[in-house]
Amino acid sequence: MRETRSKTAASPEQIRYANLLFYGCWGAIFFLFATYFLYVFGILAPHVPLEEISAYWSQGVHHYLEEAKIPLGWGWVVLLGKGDFLNFVGIVILAGLTIVAYLTLLPAYIRQKDLPFVIIVTLEILILSLAASGILVVGH
Repeated sequence: MRETRSKTAASPEQIRYANLLFYGCWGAIFFLFATYFLYVFGILAPHVPLEEISAYWSQGVHHYLEEAKIPLGWGWVVLLGKGDFLNFVGIVILAGLTIVAYLTLLPAYIRQKDLPFVIIVTLEILILSLAASGILVVGH
């Protein structure tokens, strides 16, 4: 039994990856709650006032974006001072955690000269970063 446990023990890299995802997710969730609080209680003024949102519900997305003067893609970053856009930061943190976690694995696999994992992790980082960048646009 003892031999089986030692063979199935998580490596330091796996522990680091899991801890980063665990604590990063909880931090992002806390950030989401905090920024939602700032938005709902009007501590930070929204870009689109709460009383106007329902007027856009029956409209298409393109109409909403145009009427509310909301930039496309990563253009929302210029609106981070507004209560309704600040909470996007928590979503970006959640979405980007996997990339950051993979970045912490890469040096260890390079040091270990573990070429298959270096290739896999590098490809994961590149593909996820490319997808998040908005450079490739598919569909709408």
